Amino acid sequence: MSTPRPALAELRQLLWLAAPIFISQFSQAAYGFIDTVMSGQVSALDLAAVAVGSSIWLPLFLLTTGTLLATTPLVAEAHGAEQPERIQQITHQALWLALLVGITGLLLIRHAWPLFDWLGVEPALRDLTRAYLEGVSWGMPAVGLFFVLRCYCEAQGRPVPVMLISLLGLGLNVAANALFIEGSAAWGLDWGIPAMGGPGCGWGTAVVMWGMSLVLLAYVLLAPVFAPVRLLRRHLRPHWPEIRHIAALGLPIGLAIFFEVSSFSLVAVLISPSGAIVVAGHQVALSVTSIIFMVPLSLAIALTIRTGQQLGARDLAGIFLTRRVGLTTTTLIACTSALLLYASRDSIASWFSEDLAVRALAAHLLLFAVAYQIFDALQVGAAGCLRGLQDTRSPMLLTLVAYWGVAIPFGIVAGSTDWLGQVWGASGYWTGLVLGLGVACVLLNWQLHRRLRRMTDEWADTLGNGADGELGS
Repeated sequence: MSTPRPALAELRQLLWLAAPIFISQFSQAAYGFIDTVMSGQVSALDLAAVAVGSSIWLPLFLLTTGTLLATTPLVAEAHGAEQPERIQQITHQALWLALLVGITGLLLIRHAWPLFDWLGVEPALRDLTRAYLEGVSWGMPAVGLFFVLRCYCEAQGRPVPVMLISLLGLGLNVAANALFIEGSAAWGLDWGIPAMGGPGCGWGTAVVMWGMSLVLLAYVLLAPVFAPVRLLRRHLRPHWPEIRHIAALGLPIGLAIFFEVSSFSLVAVLISPSGAIVVAGHQVALSVTSIIFMVPLSLAIALTIRTGQQLGARDLAGIFLTRRVGLTTTTLIACTSALLLYASRDSIASWFSEDLAVRALAAHLLLFAVAYQIFDALQVGAAGCLRGLQDTRSPMLLTLVAYWGVAIPFGIVAGSTDWLGQVWGASGYWTGLVLGLGVACVLLNWQLHRRLRRMTDEWADTLGNGADGELGS
């Protein structure tokens, strides 16, 4: 067993990783916000087309990136084990998988038109949405390429280049959107690009995806720091057992993310009969909590990297230290977020709407967000550690139980029926989310404890029994 490290050193390592990852996450989330603002300046119909189109392609985006997220723990393990050839092999096979899922995503988006009839979308909106999705679809292969290269960098402790390229993408997104929305002639350019209106955001998104991917590829192929693990030199042919292994590890991650995100999205659909005020209040509260969630999510990705690296080094004490420091830090951050959210919920609600009824409901629903901050932080932190240990199937199943077995059923009962004495409305659905996150917190941390205890027993012969005392930490 390696010499124990102080908790402060581990905290510095985690924050060094988490800070640029947070900026990258926030930047990429801002692309959707930019599309919304710029399409809304064209017309309400263009804005609606972007909104409907996003509801179709974003779930595929999350499933794609979640599946490829398996690259992170695998590369982190190889990095910790000081196996540069293994890093190359994993990344090359992940790139083949990215190409497969990217092309699949492209084809699925370009054949999503029957959904419009099923949803009863009016013809004018359907045509604009289709044009938007046609543009977005061409960017799907680039999504996979960028995400694998991002995992390759971050898993080796190099998150800053990804952060800088993500920030660069923000400026490129604004320029590309404007070019396709207004047409090249409006910019005095003879490029033959017609004015597309809101659907131009889809083509702008595709340009941004490819631009960021090519810049990141150029960086990893040229940066001296990656010389020992330089890509595109060996292990280039597809190796199907390795590709299947990455997919088997990654698909549960994508599904777990889908289960969580879809449960929050479904609430907006379920409360829609309650009227525009309720839907608007819910959307404001959800937008605020989505931004706050990026902090523990970024720390969870850092936990995946650190845990994976120490798994490769067979440093059991380091894994326990990472868990203790990481979960303690995310809990403290959650407490701070909860206090700030509680104190400023009325002011925050006023930033989003001038309607007093919407403000009042949003401020009320933010109280539920206050209640689940600690649950949310601990469940995503535990999931991050489990992914670092390459346990992805159990988080998927436990997430399914928590959100679709507890949160949504309870929300429907409390929010839409009088089985509990009265109809709670939006408060009932948000109570369900609090319960679901609480269940996820307990189940995922229980599974992490079981996993580490099993590892302690399995490694006892080579590492000694000194790690047993760490189980209480």
